[in-house]
Amino acid sequence: MTLDESPLGKAVAYASTHDPALLFPVARAPQRAELGLDGALPFTGCDVWNAYELGWLDLRGKPRVALAEIRVPADSPALIESKSLKLYLNGLSQTRLASAEDVRQLLQRDLSEAAGANVGVVLAMATANGAFAIEPLPGECIDDLPVDISSYGPPDPALLVADPDLRASETLLSHLLKSNCPVTGQPDWGSVQIRYSGPRIDRAGLLRYLVSYREHCGFHEQCVERIFLDVARQCAPARLSVLARYTRRGGLDINPFRTNVPGESVGNPRTLRQ
Repeated sequence: MTLDESPLGKAVAYASTHDPALLFPVARAPQRAELGLDGALPFTGCDVWNAYELGWLDLRGKPRVALAEIRVPADSPALIESKSLKLYLNGLSQTRLASAEDVRQLLQRDLSEAAGANVGVVLAMATANGAFAIEPLPGECIDDLPVDISSYGPPDPALLVADPDLRASETLLSHLLKSNCPVTGQPDWGSVQIRYSGPRIDRAGLLRYLVSYREHCGFHEQCVERIFLDVARQCAPARLSVLARYTRRGGLDINPFRTNVPGESVGNPRTLRQ
């Protein structure tokens, strides 16, 4: 299926019962081909989704609510289009299920089938202490650097430079990431964390590069993979991890993570903007 067939950017009727056919998978391969990726991936990682609008009926007909953390592996054949996920989740609102564990298993089964890989799902009840706590992203923020910026798209990897005579192992952070949905043109706002070891990356150039996404159209996942590849190709770090935390839309936030560090994993630190 193509994006023209997806519900994104279209008026649709909301379902009121469980319907896995509402999930719309989007193949990753064509987007990765645009980035010059063919064959083995140079990274691992996952897309961490947080669903804040999840509810169902128990067997007595009483509404129940929870928050869901969904992890789609980066090597899955497909990602799931976000509006279709919202429609799917809304379809559970009048569906009777015996327990939260039944809901979790249902989500895991349907999402795994749509993505073509094992998707992890964890539920947190609304009464859970400490669930989805707000935490600052670790790293040194580069947003206040005194730089002039004039490039707002397309993303320009030539802005990325590193000094081969200086070595660094650091975590850099910017809250100025903005891109646009490739179908609707609606803005996507986010924070990005870049953790690397290798030749010291010029911070002014990195900030200019991140701002050059401002008028770029791309899915969250493709934007993060583009950032990872551009930094890897231009700056040649030995170790590189890129995490973006995007703000919520339609009750969902999407947080892609890509790394070349074996065994590296990512938590789910919800930021103040989320």
